[in-house]
Amino acid sequence: MAVCEIHLNGTYSVGRRTSLNVIIPENIQGRVPVLYLLHGYSDDHTAWTRWTSLERYLDGIPMIVVMPDGEHSFYTDSKVDSRLAFETYLTKDIIGFVDKTFPTIADRSGRALAGLSMGGYGAAKLALRHPDLYCAAVSFSGALLAGSQPIGQEDSDWKRYRLSVFGDKPVGGPDDVLALLKNSDPKTRPALRIDCGTEDFLYDDNVVVHKKLINLGIEHEYNERPGEHNWAYWDQAIVDALPFLKTQLAIDEPAAN
Repeated sequence: MAVCEIHLNGTYSVGRRTSLNVIIPENIQGRVPVLYLLHGYSDDHTAWTRWTSLERYLDGIPMIVVMPDGEHSFYTDSKVDSRLAFETYLTKDIIGFVDKTFPTIADRSGRALAGLSMGGYGAAKLALRHPDLYCAAVSFSGALLAGSQPIGQEDSDWKRYRLSVFGDKPVGGPDDVLALLKNSDPKTRPALRIDCGTEDFLYDDNVVVHKKLINLGIEHEYNERPGEHNWAYWDQAIVDALPFLKTQLAIDEPAAN
């Protein structure tokens, strides 16, 4: 596998220089699918390659993995600063750049999302919001209810942050995963997988979404096992998710050495 770090200028939907890491199979034959792999709130675009053996796990799989920097955005377009349009940046600018730069399958069938914590929320939210762009999404320990809760009354930095990300009435809005699930079209809905450790502080939120999916009659994969909100869990979780991703992206041939 080849690994590169790319630095983009500030002419995109995010008004400053941004970066992404990309893992690319060597000696690609033809066009290959892309997994957009999102980081959590306290990390950046380097986290997955620093803290897991991702490159080794991908050996022999003809798939490009793109890891963008989403900062603290929850992968939304900021409600207070038009220069921080991270949802637009990821779904328009990054996809456009990747499809022009690498030999990708440049349509829905060749794109999937995955992520941890904030990135797990982002993966589910973006896939449900843009089913024309992605065929599947995987959430690891996802903050899946981040956009499904009302803004509190207390005056605090956290409230001001949530207002900037989700606006003053997030429930039922475009960033509410529960509402997006309820309103999703079965004909275009992306395939979904949820994975969370039973000792994770977000475990109860993941169970809520799992039960919501069951109540809505939405097929999905669900996995829970002992584990906390840490890289020991996610290092194994990405391995466990690869069969699901390979199935959804129709990957059935080994990459050339």
